[in-house]
Amino acid sequence: MTATEQLPGVGDEVMDSGVRAIVTDIRQGVIWLRANGRDEWPAEEPRQLKVTRTRVERIADGDA
Repeated sequence: MTATEQLPGVGDEVMDSGVRAIVTDIRQGVIWLRANGRDEWPAEEPRQLKVTRTRVERIADGDA
């Protein structure tokens, strides 16, 4: 992982195995996600998560 690559942070919108989700928490290094119609779940492959919008972008879009 390079310096420009980072794991997603709380509030970021990500894609996890084709599911659009929001990072809700990071507990003991485990990234937790939530999506419409689903209970919260831990990301199994955090390095595979693709950030689609950061928390700052979501706030600017009025979606946070």
